[in-house]
Amino acid sequence: MRTYKHLLFLGGILAFSQTFAQVTVSGYVIDNKNRLLNNAKVVLKGSTKQIEAHTNYTGKYSFTDVPAGNYELIYIHDSEQVIEMLAVKNDDVEVDLTVGKQLQNSVLDGVVIKAQSVKNEIEKRGFAVNVIETKEAAVRNIQTNELLDRSVGVRVRQNGGLGAAVDYNLNGMSGNAVKIFIDGIPISTYGSSFDLNSIPPALIERIEVYKGVVPVYLSDDALGGAINIVLKRGLNSNVSASVSYGSFNTFQSNLSSLYRAEKSGFTLKASGFYNYSDNDYEIWGKFARNIRPDGTYEYVRAKRFNDAFKSKGARVEAGFTDVSWADSFLLGMNLSDSYNEIQHGLYMTVPYKDRYSKSNANVFSLDYRKRNLLLNGLDFDFNGSISNRKQLISDLNPYRYNWYGEIAKGLYGEELKTPGGAQQGAPTLNHIDRTIATFRTGLSYEFLPNNRFLVNHMFYDVDRNDRDELKSIQQQAFSGKRKLTKNITSLAYDARFIEDKLKLNVFSKFYRQDIEKTDPVLETINGVATRVDKRTASTKNDVGYGIATSYLIKPAVAILFSAERAVRLPSENEVFGNPGENMTENPGLRPEVSDNFNLGGKIGPYQINKHKISFSVSGFIRDAKDKIVRQVNDRLNDAQQVAPFENLGKTKAKGFEAEIFYSFSNRLNVGLNVSKFSSVFNLKNDPNGNEYVGRYNVQIPNEPFFTFNGNVQYSFNDVLLKKSKLFLNYGFGFVDSFYTIWNPGSGITNRDDLLRQAQTPTQLIQDIGLSYIFPNKQFVVSFDAKNIFDQQAYDNYAVQKPGRAFYVKLTYNLSKF
Repeated sequence: MRTYKHLLFLGGILAFSQTFAQVTVSGYVIDNKNRLLNNAKVVLKGSTKQIEAHTNYTGKYSFTDVPAGNYELIYIHDSEQVIEMLAVKNDDVEVDLTVGKQLQNSVLDGVVIKAQSVKNEIEKRGFAVNVIETKEAAVRNIQTNELLDRSVGVRVRQNGGLGAAVDYNLNGMSGNAVKIFIDGIPISTYGSSFDLNSIPPALIERIEVYKGVVPVYLSDDALGGAINIVLKRGLNSNVSASVSYGSFNTFQSNLSSLYRAEKSGFTLKASGFYNYSDNDYEIWGKFARNIRPDGTYEYVRAKRFNDAFKSKGARVEAGFTDVSWADSFLLGMNLSDSYNEIQHGLYMTVPYKDRYSKSNANVFSLDYRKRNLLLNGLDFDFNGSISNRKQLISDLNPYRYNWYGEIAKGLYGEELKTPGGAQQGAPTLNHIDRTIATFRTGLSYEFLPNNRFLVNHMFYDVDRNDRDELKSIQQQAFSGKRKLTKNITSLAYDARFIEDKLKLNVFSKFYRQDIEKTDPVLETINGVATRVDKRTASTKNDVGYGIATSYLIKPAVAILFSAERAVRLPSENEVFGNPGENMTENPGLRPEVSDNFNLGGKIGPYQINKHKISFSVSGFIRDAKDKIVRQVNDRLNDAQQVAPFENLGKTKAKGFEAEIFYSFSNRLNVGLNVSKFSSVFNLKNDPNGNEYVGRYNVQIPNEPFFTFNGNVQYSFNDVLLKKSKLFLNYGFGFVDSFYTIWNPGSGITNRDDLLRQAQTPTQLIQDIGLSYIFPNKQFVVSFDAKNIFDQQAYDNYAVQKPGRAFYVKLTYNLSKF
């Protein structure tokens, strides 16, 4: 039996939970080696009431509905105990505590409290990471992507309204260079019908955003960074539901429930969602134009008319949690499907009508986690999934349309048809079927105190078949097959020195990708036409390595440095194409390699009396070779809006980000952040020695390089009803002007006019909102007004996003049943 000299209370919170509107005492228990302890007994003992709980497999405990009074907070593990005196007041306050070797009495008013929450612990490990907490967003009509877009250094690139294609930009790295995970599992496993907006903030514990340098437990080729969604893992049975409705006939709903038998540990989780929007918002300005027969422009103010989106899904997990043989053993099934009308191609040049895609995915998974497997200090986790995904792209309408939804007319009033016979090329009913296997295994062993060795492996395999229903049976028999396999093995050494002041993580990653194409062809053999499968294959191998380190000058002051030679392998859609997003294939893509560096510092949070403040700043460099980007078409008026991905030679991004947070009396909260970088083409001459005119040392197009965000929240008590709570919110986001095409160079006669056409205006988008929590602590009503001044908002390739919009949301929660 191990002896723990000190049990630490990490990130203890005496809080009014904005999600469920209850006074809650919760936190994490760790040992003197900073490891989270599961099944530790925690007692909250008062003069008239005593409550007991056990930490779950994440080391977390929670007490709800705690009445006012003085308590002893007692931790018991391996026959040792630590007692902390705690004063509880039911005045809706929140405080973070750290209990260390020198115990101290903690009172909520007039005391300087040194904080070490889970957020602060993660952000001071050395990686360039910021942690987004979701409790205040859970009751508002805010999507997960909107929450990310307000975070420092993050720009969510969305081509329109609900359901539109999304890219994530982290300090100059974007697209597939940024990987998305749910509890460490790549979100691509679940298919295109399941995305981050399918997960409401109410179901999320926190969001971890890693920039440039990614820890090995997120085993993937995340060259530009990673976003990891950590879902809530509470062990108390509960049911929660929300529904919202607003502008553009937008309806969103979700339901989640959890049941756990305390004695056996049997656990059942179920959740579902349904989303719908017409997305018929107005567009206007210089990018909203009809092209007349003579080639001149007619600028319009019109509604999008072929942009409806619908998605629904359900997820069920059953198994056991917090039992002797497993911290978690869950079998899962995830079903989802979506319908998405396609309004236009890369640019808003030519609108489509009757073009749409349908997608569905069936995913079956197994998740197993166990701390101290076989021996103390050895932790193991495994997650495997098999998914079947189907996609249909339908494009049959032969007419060309304008932004009024009318068939376009020629010089003599004739109805115009498209060159290929459909909205984008030839008519098609294209089916793409995928079978995907994803397995991730992690092993961690503490071989010496504060010294840990980690091994992770990720296997990803996709078999893809494409067929066009409009082709004859004979032609369909000659449809090709595609296969892509990826293996990534990661090794890391993690250590803490000088009484945990110095933290060090050194790692290496080994990459391998196999690509296989099989295309049937007819060959004449001995005078007979014979079907022959032509197979081409390629293999790519590479190695990456890096370091992340931090030093605590003081408990609330940290210096952080991280660096990585990162590798990204081309994705399936980049290699094989995706007709639904107008992507053509490019099997010759090379892996992208980048040398990433981050240097920064974090101060705080400092809390003195009722004031709390924290500040962080970071500088970064991203020196990339063979950057994989979507090919930019400078001919904005082309009807054909298809493009492959390509390698862009050398690029270099450098910049900084900063964030400050201030709160007063836990009622006023103010957050501001800024991010600025330059991301330029860094290759002067092509392979023939000719200079890249208009490109060398020029900002890469279609990347916003300066953003500034702010948010203010104030809360009121006892509004209209006793024990109710009202939150008022104001937020803004500024995006500087950027070009959507390359600078064409000085030799082009209409260069200046072309650049003006392709330059977005500066954007300042402002939102307001309120949330009202009823005294029963279960019912919440929220109202949000977005883009209140109806400003033009643009994103990828100057695609306009919704203007002014209003939404109302109802949330209900039932816990402890």
